[in-house]
Amino acid sequence: MDLVKRRAVMDEAMVARGDWPERSPWLREAVASLPRDEFAPDRLWRWDGHAYAAVDRHADPDGWAAELYASQDAAAVTQVSGGLPSSSLSAQGVVVDMLDSLQLESGHRVWDIGGGQGWNAALAAWRAGPGRVVSTEIDPDLAAFARERLASAGLDVETLTADATTATPGGGRFDRVIATYAVERVPWAWIEATGPGGRIVYPWGRLGHVALTVADDGRSASGWVQGLAQFMADRTAPAPPAAGPTGYRVVRGEGSAETERSVGRDLAPLESDWDLRFALRVAVPDAVVFTGRDEDGVSAWVHDGVAAWAVFSADAAGGSVLFQGGGRRIGDEVLQAWKQWEEHGRPDPYEYGITVTPEKQFAWLVDPDDGPRWPLHEAAAATSR
Repeated sequence: MDLVKRRAVMDEAMVARGDWPERSPWLREAVASLPRDEFAPDRLWRWDGHAYAAVDRHADPDGWAAELYASQDAAAVTQVSGGLPSSSLSAQGVVVDMLDSLQLESGHRVWDIGGGQGWNAALAAWRAGPGRVVSTEIDPDLAAFARERLASAGLDVETLTADATTATPGGGRFDRVIATYAVERVPWAWIEATGPGGRIVYPWGRLGHVALTVADDGRSASGWVQGLAQFMADRTAPAPPAAGPTGYRVVRGEGSAETERSVGRDLAPLESDWDLRFALRVAVPDAVVFTGRDEDGVSAWVHDGVAAWAVFSADAAGGSVLFQGGGRRIGDEVLQAWKQWEEHGRPDPYEYGITVTPEKQFAWLVDPDDGPRWPLHEAAAATSR
């Protein structure tokens, strides 16, 4: 299947699922004019079940195209460092959703953070106009690649090599700021770089993206969760705790349980209810949770990347036994957060929001002033890193 056909199939899939936003009809035309393959490197990376294997455009053009256009929900890995993905072309559905959340208009001045291969900046420039987009990328090779592709597309975008956590572009404040890598806390410099009433869209905690509106006095920004997806983490932040069995084994080591007790809960929701998983991420932000299933049902393992660990072992009666160690009772914290989520009426992620001030940042439920709130902290680095 050639690239033109694959673009059409992707477009049709987005139409069928209603992924082209009514609020931003320009996005469909922009993607058609600036397709993602024009910003993809000649080498992509595919997970083969054991490691990331290169897929070369010249050696395997069909495989390369299939990887790039796998689905509207699939990112294409464009860079691997230390055996792990370090850059990607975000899923087309996610790119469109985030740009829709940005509420971008012609003439807006835009700061594109974490420019990668330049596709996001290209789409923003298509809408905002020539000379209205500044893109920053910390990796000089990626910045050079994006600069070349943007120029080839005939787009007037300033592309800088810079760390957006410590440096902001000059030239005055921006109307819109969009980041394409996940942060636990918004750098205050992003708020200062945005004019009053401006909008900042960014991935939070590798779970979804948030849209903040800067207050009229410029001293705060607040807004709602807009969409769900996983994102690359901030390269300048501590490495997040490793997920899955590896991280759990490193944290627990050979230690035995310090406490053991029965828990009268079916753990199946931890496996399948993403509203619950989102709520746990808000309330216990450093808890890494993963699950497994056997003949007794779903079991769960939890760790904080430092010392605390817990395991919920399913029993034949439909409950589980909770074992904990490492000083902190992180399993109890997860259970308490689960209970609170139920008491709040099992809210979905779109009922949560975030507020940022110079002194503090917090997530909130339903109402930023009167609703439940949780302070945001930087995630701890894993001891295995």
